[in-house]
Amino acid sequence: MRYISLLLLFSSQLLLAQVSGRVIDADSGQGVEYATVSVLSAVDSSVIGGAVAGAMGAFKMSKVKGRDGWLLRASFIGYDDSFSEVFAGGASLPPNFTLRLRSGAQILEEVRVTGKQLTDIHRLDKQIFDAEQFTNARGGSATDAIANLPAVSVNSAGEINVRGSTGFTLMIDGRPVQTDPATVLAQLPANAVEKIEIITTPGAKYDPDGKAGILNITTRKGTTDGWSLAANVSLGAPRIRNYDNKAEPRRYGADLGATYRRGDWDIGVGLDYRRDDNNGRREGYVNTLTGNVLTEFPSDGERSHDRESYSARLSVAQQLSKTQSLRAGFLAGKRTVWRTADILYQNQRRATVNPAAVDLESLYDRFLASGDVSSEGEEINRLTYYNENLRVRRGDFLIGTLDYSADLGNDRKLSLSGLYERTILGGPTNNDVFGGPTLDVPLQQQFNTNDNPLDGFRLNADYEAMVGNLKWETGYQFRYLKHPGDFLYQDRDLENNVWIDNPEFTNGILLRRDIHSAYSQFSGSSEQWQYSAGLRLEYFDRSVELDRPATTFTLDRLSLYPSANAKYRMSEQLSARAGYSRRIDRTTTFKMTPFPEREHNETLEQGDAELLPELTDLVELGLIGNFGDNSLFATAYYRRTTDVINRVNTVYNDTILNRIYTNVGKADALGLELGATLYPTEAWRLYVGGNVYRYAIVGDLFGDRIDTNNWIYSVNATSDISFGKNLDFQLGINYLSRRVTAQGEDGRFFNPYLNVSRDFPKQRLAIRLQWQHFGLGLWDNNEQRITTVRDNFFTTTNYVYETDRIRLNVAYRFTRLKGEVRKVKSEFGDKEF
Repeated sequence: MRYISLLLLFSSQLLLAQVSGRVIDADSGQGVEYATVSVLSAVDSSVIGGAVAGAMGAFKMSKVKGRDGWLLRASFIGYDDSFSEVFAGGASLPPNFTLRLRSGAQILEEVRVTGKQLTDIHRLDKQIFDAEQFTNARGGSATDAIANLPAVSVNSAGEINVRGSTGFTLMIDGRPVQTDPATVLAQLPANAVEKIEIITTPGAKYDPDGKAGILNITTRKGTTDGWSLAANVSLGAPRIRNYDNKAEPRRYGADLGATYRRGDWDIGVGLDYRRDDNNGRREGYVNTLTGNVLTEFPSDGERSHDRESYSARLSVAQQLSKTQSLRAGFLAGKRTVWRTADILYQNQRRATVNPAAVDLESLYDRFLASGDVSSEGEEINRLTYYNENLRVRRGDFLIGTLDYSADLGNDRKLSLSGLYERTILGGPTNNDVFGGPTLDVPLQQQFNTNDNPLDGFRLNADYEAMVGNLKWETGYQFRYLKHPGDFLYQDRDLENNVWIDNPEFTNGILLRRDIHSAYSQFSGSSEQWQYSAGLRLEYFDRSVELDRPATTFTLDRLSLYPSANAKYRMSEQLSARAGYSRRIDRTTTFKMTPFPEREHNETLEQGDAELLPELTDLVELGLIGNFGDNSLFATAYYRRTTDVINRVNTVYNDTILNRIYTNVGKADALGLELGATLYPTEAWRLYVGGNVYRYAIVGDLFGDRIDTNNWIYSVNATSDISFGKNLDFQLGINYLSRRVTAQGEDGRFFNPYLNVSRDFPKQRLAIRLQWQHFGLGLWDNNEQRITTVRDNFFTTTNYVYETDRIRLNVAYRFTRLKGEVRKVKSEFGDKEF
């Protein structure tokens, strides 16, 4: 009996039957998922057990060895470690035991940090990147920041691709934005971006929109009571290289953010203004074959963009009680883009030919060799003319949001949110053609404009609770969009000097769309596993009404969107993850407008009122490694998209191509995404990210079989060298290889950059000198060639944009507190802009 008693006593000091509780944020009271919980010996602080917090910060351990007492430690990036009291050996935790983590921001000046800053973090369903590492973006927009991510590439037109797809959903501070990401990101100052999350296999609780997943931009937030005021000013130097543009580029901007936080109130305001002109040129060649008539028309001239935007934001939040909070937000803004395309068409030639004997692509090779059009066939005529084309795009925005959240106790939470947006879009295009000996005789004058007021609503109700050891999330969402448009197209009667409506292109459209969604999702974790699975049911109803002829096109669907993610910790340094998600891409009203708009002299642009949404299934497998200060990851993925939408060309007449958006077929992408952050020396950080994938399109286009593929890759890399604590030198490059399209290919595009940063902490001042798109004429950077070809046309255009741009950015913080301005963003209108 004595031996049994000793054995029981010894066992009680070695085993803890149950160690469970929660890790929460001390300020918000919300659970901190993925926090590390360690069991420490009370004698020597050695680690004798551990777990990773799961849903709502819950953790559980069993059979944890203890000796002479033990305690718990909770830790997570951005927080100070939290310790429990010391428990006697064999003791168990009290019911509802909680460890509270507090932000470590206030002690940074008192603690010497010996480790390296983590610039990328991998979670169950996302990658998180610290925006601080991308100093080339300072003073610019959020687009400049995300262009550095491994999965992201930006082309010459400013289109943002995630793993080769422009179809992704943008979120600002966790709020989905049903708008064009490129336009929204161009409006958001890079100085306001704290972190960037890439969610490639989103769970069911997220909108299913976006075949490439979700980009979530986290803006900078305050952590203490008081007021905060910060300002940033950006000045661009005069152009270095001459592109023979009519006007000198203007580049300058400023943003101001202020917050006040006291007691239950949290108020933030923001003002920003940005002028960012981009000079450039357009070098083109087109030939068409209509019947037996061959027409060739090379061109060259200005292609520049002048961009101006300004906005004001207000955010007001109140903590109604310990368990309830309310937040309201407003945004009012304007933005304008002037695109100038003043092109000289030198020596346009028409000739009758034998169609069977003409190779359209080889005619371009001959043009490159000789500098002139061919002498094929019997010449009909030649003409040199000058095209002045100005396309103006304007947008006025007024957006309001309201959010309510309540902690219902017993690990239950309710959230309600609503959004209303009023957007007015429009802007004319003037297209004038001149001929004669001095190219000043009007040959054609055209004008088209549109008025597109947009109203959008969004309502969300979300509920979460613990079911056993699993976190359960469920909710309902309603979205409604009403988007009418009046399109006026006029030709000038040059003899009578009057404008006449063109009935072929003048029309009206009304798009209505409503979406009802319900979802349910479970997630949980153990010592080595993290996992989640969910299902979203969505009803989608769309109608497109045309004025002439009076026609209505409708589409409705009831669809399921499953998702699942799992992560397995193989060791302290290595983890594996897997994920699956089904997504949808609903196109914009612009791409569904079936009557042409004059883009410029050789191009009309129109959509398709019966466009089907793209449906995508994505599977991925990955490895994540952290070795000391260095980190590595690799993710293999496969993505299949049905009813893929492509922008394609047809021949409208012998000198005009019709640019059309249409469903082509199926597109497959099989790829590998890689990333590494390395520290070769104490003062040198090397970040390399890349994506390589095989892209294939199979389908039918206007009766022709499409079957094309190629390997595509992109590389984003930066090298940072620190000279002391406050001086930093950064060299980087963004590179995108050539890519196939349904009708041709887009050429490679790359941009190197150089930055020098100097911080003055005591003066709360930071200065950044940026050399953007640097080239010095040594290489052809910041330009891209776009080529399309079919049996009856060939077109290739090289877009050459300004290089060697110098910019100075100055940031000053009036207080030592971090500011918090949660920026309200457009849900609907930006996408149409």
